[in-house]
Formats: sequence, C-alpha cells, structure tokens
Amino acid sequence: MAPELKAVIRLQSLDNRIQELQREIATLPKHIAAIEKRLSAHLRKLEADQAALAANQRERRSLDQDIQSHEQKINRLKDQMMEAKTNEQYRAFQKEIEFCQNEIRRLEDRILALMEEGEKLESNVKVAEAALAEEKRRVEQEKQEARSRTADDEALLKQLSAERQEVVRELPARIYAAYEKIRAKRGGVAVAEAVDGCCTACHLALRPQFYQDLRNGDQVMFCESCGRILYYNPPVSVEDVAEARREGT
Repeated sequence: MAPELKAVIRLQSLDNRIQELQREIATLPKHIAAIEKRLSAHLRKLEADQAALAANQRERRSLDQDIQSHEQKINRLKDQMMEAKTNEQYRAFQKEIEFCQNEIRRLEDRILALMEEGEKLESNVKVAEAALAEEKRRVEQEKQEARSRTADDEALLKQLSAERQEVVRELPARIYAAYEKIRAKRGGVAVAEAVDGCCTACHLALRPQFYQDLRNGDQVMFCESCGRILYYNPPVSVEDVAEARREGT
C-alpha cells in the first residue's frame, strides 16, 4: 500500500477517535448537571418532610396554648360561679365551663393525633436525611469519576492530536487538502474501505477496472460516486496468519 494512503487511513482513524473524545469531554457539564439534579431532588424531599414536621409541631404548640387559655378561662368562670347571685347565673357559668372542658378534650384528642402523625414525620425526616447523605456520597464519587475520565480523555486527546500533526506532516499537501475538504463535506468521514467491489460509505458499485486499480494500492484514489478516499484491505488467510506468526518468532 502506498505510504500516503497508509497515512491518510491513519489520519481518518485518529480523527474518528479525536471526535469521540471531544464529544465525551463536551458531555461532562451535562453529566455533572444531571448528577446534581438528582441530589437536588433528595434535598427537596428532605425540605418537604422537614416543613411537614415543623407544621405539625407548630399546630401542637398552638393547640397547647388554646388548652391553657381554656383552662385559665375555666378557673375564672369557677371564681365567678362562686359569686353567682341566682341559679340562672350559676347554670350559665356551669354551661360555659362544660363547653370549655369539651373544647379541651377535643383539642387533646387532636394533639394525640398530631403526636402520632409527628412520629411518622420524624421518621420520614430521618430517612430523608440518611438518603440525602448517601446520595451526596454517591454524587461526589460519580463527579470525581467523571472528572477523572475527562482528565484521561483530555490527556489522550492531547496525545492523539500530537500524533495527528505528525501524520499530517507525512502527507502531501494536496492530499491533505483534499482529505479535509471531503471530511468537511461528508460529516467527518473522508476515507472509506472498498469491499466486494463497492464503496462502504455510499454503497455504490465501483467500475471493475477502477476496483482492480484500487486493489493494487499504489496510489490514492477517490470514489467516483461520493468522492471519498478509498482503500482496499485484502482478506487475510489462515496461511498468512501462520506465516506472520512464524516471522514474529
């Protein structure tokens, strides 16, 4: 295979990998945002549970104050009842005292219900706190792993970019210019393999003589349909593999 053809094939391979790395690196901010969004959901759950518990406790305190007010009123009514001049006044005070006592019982029942509800709410808060702490740990770990992968990708990208520059220096200027023009026009793919007499990029058949010349591999040739640089990889036989192994030993 012609050296410039080998070089342009290598260049396409490098550009493919470079493009993959660039895409992976570009996804880091979105990935971090998705991770933090998950954490925010846990935080909102905890805040909602804490708010529900706080509301429960506020209502209980308010009811306790109401009970105290009724008890104080009962004491005042009892004092006033002792000074009643008529049976009618006495019964009126007695009726009002009974009303306050009934209110106290009603409020106490409500407080008991709130206490039971409060136990569940306290449990919810503890569970949410534990879940948030665990999610924070997971999120921090995932963020560190994501940053580590990105750092590795950036290091590899730098290495491959340097290798790309070396390959470009090996290529004749006209071939590199053609490669870049095709790559820009064809979605980043400027080089394609020819298999069974067809271009694997546009899937159109090649002329027999063109395909034969391409198989010789002694020059850079362009698909007559899509314009991509074509190359031919001869099939590797079992004998070829065995021979390569013998030569390597």
